[in-house]
Amino acid sequence: MMTHSINSIGRRGVLGLWVAVFAAAAPWYPASAQSADDASPTAPVQQLGGALLAAMKAGDHTPFAERYRALAPAIEQVFNLEAVLAASVGLSWATLPAAQQAELVTAFRRYTVSSYVANFNSYNGQSFEVLPATRAVGNGEVVAQSRLLRTDGSPIVLDYVMRRFPAGWQAVDVLTDGSISRVAVQRSDFRGLLAGGGVPALAAGLEHKVASLSGGMIG
Repeated sequence: MMTHSINSIGRRGVLGLWVAVFAAAAPWYPASAQSADDASPTAPVQQLGGALLAAMKAGDHTPFAERYRALAPAIEQVFNLEAVLAASVGLSWATLPAAQQAELVTAFRRYTVSSYVANFNSYNGQSFEVLPATRAVGNGEVVAQSRLLRTDGSPIVLDYVMRRFPAGWQAVDVLTDGSISRVAVQRSDFRGLLAGGGVPALAAGLEHKVASLSGGMIG
């Protein structure tokens, strides 16, 4: 099973851990704190931090499938996974039949949740913090910033690109090192699979990753 302790996650951990370094002078607040404004783009990031901490505390002694079921609702609420997938596939997404889009959304959702479950699998006193201030990046999108504090004091800083949907603010991308879009990285990966075998190849590739991450526990 391809899992990693959160203390040993590198820059390409959970979906590359979608890590970004962004210096800011504003104060940081614990992810467990409730947002004063439920419509704030930082609220989903706070929710995700709490859910990931719960998954970490459950640890490897809890079956993968059980942790998957517990974490999936938060991942699906915080991220607009269909929007992330559509951007990752690129312009050809709009030309795909609805049935193929649905097939890929299902596989991508399972892959995304499995990645988080596999990587956030141990707790040793870590904590999440969320910066209340956001920065605009155009097209109505903003960047919400959070950091995971590891027990050695070193932070992993994550930048979530948030967009407002009818259901509220949701994440549509995460930037690595402040500039490398995870969507762009996935687009490069997905294009190879789509070119080689179309939608069936991409769906199969995602399901293969799910099986590898879960040790066959998510079928």
